[in-house]
Amino acid sequence: MRDRNLTGREVSGDVHAHQESGGGRARRAGGGRPARSAGIDYFRMAAAFMVIAIHIAPFADWSKEADFLLTYCLGRTAVPFFFMTTGYFVLAPYVKSGLQKKRTFYRFVLKNTAVYLAVTVLYLPLTIYSGNMPKGIGGLLQDLFFDGTFYHLWYFPAVLTGCMLLVLLTWTGQKVEAANWSKGRVNSGYRKKMAAVVLTGYVIGLLGDSYYGLTEQVPWMKAAYDGMFHISSYTRNGIFFAPVFLLLGVLTAFAKRLYPMRICVWGTALSTVLLMGEGFLTYSLKWQRHNSMYLFLVPLMYFLFQLLLLIPGKAPAFCRNGSLILYVIHPAVIVVLRGTAKAAGLKELLIDHAFIQYILVCAVSMAVAAVFAGVKKNCLMKIGR
Repeated sequence: MRDRNLTGREVSGDVHAHQESGGGRARRAGGGRPARSAGIDYFRMAAAFMVIAIHIAPFADWSKEADFLLTYCLGRTAVPFFFMTTGYFVLAPYVKSGLQKKRTFYRFVLKNTAVYLAVTVLYLPLTIYSGNMPKGIGGLLQDLFFDGTFYHLWYFPAVLTGCMLLVLLTWTGQKVEAANWSKGRVNSGYRKKMAAVVLTGYVIGLLGDSYYGLTEQVPWMKAAYDGMFHISSYTRNGIFFAPVFLLLGVLTAFAKRLYPMRICVWGTALSTVLLMGEGFLTYSLKWQRHNSMYLFLVPLMYFLFQLLLLIPGKAPAFCRNGSLILYVIHPAVIVVLRGTAKAAGLKELLIDHAFIQYILVCAVSMAVAAVFAGVKKNCLMKIGR
């Protein structure tokens, strides 16, 4: 099942992550890890464009199958990537400090919460126009904490909830296994227990997502998931989806050394083939209720993230900040372009042709992001004088 956005096209979940606060990337002794990773920062932009593609389905006019494989299989690396950057740059230092160095983590939580609420207000007119206002207090709470207040905003409650769950698991480990706890880091035994918990949650989410066609054949499981869907419309949320990738980011940061480039390349390539095979199988068999969660997405992100870390250098600052703006603004750009094309009598050319619409949305969103970044830079320079 796919969400339907204001363009009238079917979409499947989406999203982007907010940029992490704080931090340069520290070189790990003996790990061969670059002090900065251009790979991570450049991929932020690539992931933002993947999110836009998910909301437009740019290749569907040529081949629905090709569009599915490119957009709804390969494109599904975008959100886990953003989760992993949060785990790597925000959660890992906090966990490594034994939950003592709170400043960066708290700033991340407050900043993401503020952005989420601000963008919610920004999109309120479109929410009203589209007739998607929540019904009652229950609907409002569901939107705020699970589904997102607009169709592209579910990422914010997901990353915040996922972070809180991992912090809770870490705190529990400190209390329950105090005798075996090494100050400043999670001991390896408890890390395995945390991994088992979040992987179990991911499998539960998987059975309500790409494999739901199997799940619903078992009456008691169908009843359980139907009840779950009254609370959260999808299992791609902060309870089932986010924690495993946040933890992968944390564990990657804790690793003494990364895999060699050759292993990362082959691991990424093999996992990509397996992911596309899994996606096409579940798609062909009509098992998918949604298509955000795949089994082979986990190993793919494990190798891909390490591969990106191995690419040294410094990307432009716009890559770190511009991706957030692209994420926030692109649904509004879709609506404005649709309305403008209709008024100008160009709907058939600019909107009905999905690939042209995709290019236009990306171009306009980039222009808006560049203007916003320039204005922000000038304001900061004036404040600094």
